[in-house]
Amino acid sequence: MKVAHLDAFSGIAGDMVVGALLDTGLSLADLENELRRIRVEGFRVRLESRERSGIRASKFVVEIPEEKHHSTGHGHSGHGEHHEHRSFRDIRALIRDSDLQPKVAELALQIFGRLAEAEGTVHGVDPEDVTFHEVGAIDAIVDIVGTSWGIATLGIEQLTVSPLPLGQGLTRSQHGTIPVPGPATLELLRGFPVRAGDGDCELVTPTGAAIVAALARPGAPPQMTVERIGYGAGDRDLADRPNLLRVVIGTASGTVGSDSLFLLEANVDDLNPEFYEHVMERLFAAGARDVFLTSTHMKKNRPGVLVSVLADPARRDALATILFAETSTLGVRVIPCERLRVEREIREVDTRFGRVRVKIGFDPDGTRNVAPEYEDCRRIALATGTALKVVYQEAIRAALE
Repeated sequence: MKVAHLDAFSGIAGDMVVGALLDTGLSLADLENELRRIRVEGFRVRLESRERSGIRASKFVVEIPEEKHHSTGHGHSGHGEHHEHRSFRDIRALIRDSDLQPKVAELALQIFGRLAEAEGTVHGVDPEDVTFHEVGAIDAIVDIVGTSWGIATLGIEQLTVSPLPLGQGLTRSQHGTIPVPGPATLELLRGFPVRAGDGDCELVTPTGAAIVAALARPGAPPQMTVERIGYGAGDRDLADRPNLLRVVIGTASGTVGSDSLFLLEANVDDLNPEFYEHVMERLFAAGARDVFLTSTHMKKNRPGVLVSVLADPARRDALATILFAETSTLGVRVIPCERLRVEREIREVDTRFGRVRVKIGFDPDGTRNVAPEYEDCRRIALATGTALKVVYQEAIRAALE
């Protein structure tokens, strides 16, 4: 299984994550091709080499013409008075209507979904009605989509993060002067170990916190064989540490690992069936590992639905809140559980119809389980007029060769 660890000794921001991922050897040209799939114009990206405390790092830069540049999305002061406003609905539609790879779109929606939940809590509004200011600007969208592309391209299936230094002081935002860390940033980091007061400025930005909240788990790096190391540079020159984010990527050692999770369950028998898709989307956007529905019969022999949500400990309360808000349940069962998982990896294989991503699981007895990516196979089947099952079979054959 491909794993990665974010060593955030100097905090985290969206551009630092993208820079660190690119620094592991990913192609900026490939990222640019993916970014063109979003229906957003008026920006360019580049990668610069920076040095911090003698360490060479990659600085990811989003260039936006002055008339379009409203905010960096990183919560720092001095970026002008005019901000581009995008609601969560706008951003979700932008991502859904794009031609992004399915996994990239899924991860980006999870990150923005976590932002919407946090902003909604801070401002006392429904997440659907949240309007992003800093984090809604073009460069923050690029940072989030770029991060999602890097995670998907590298096939990372487990991401951990070190304790985060929160910094201290005051900073400017769209809403005026706010304390460091910002309220939304702090809300996003519920369940994550932090070092309060470590640093003299804002070290964790809203975008960085959202990436962590949506995709990572707190903890030490897992036992792994190290394969790639990348350094992403931030904007600041800090007196007490290099302004860098380090990412370490490798293959988990051993064939069977485990996760400590929670299973949230709610029995529902009086909800409009049309609502379940919306409920599931919100749960996935808020970081659920899995969501599934089971038909059941309840008291008075009424047909009902058992809503089950698999959650990391840090996501438990936020996911339970969504179940209460979006369904008619009055109670949610919380069951601690442990998940055993085998080593797995995602790779691309060449077939006579085109390239297909496949997930390969390695059982302890040496058996390989191959699962082609449905969206890739469906796209190829539609483009070539080939039966979907034939594309599936070709992808499995190519993966096993």
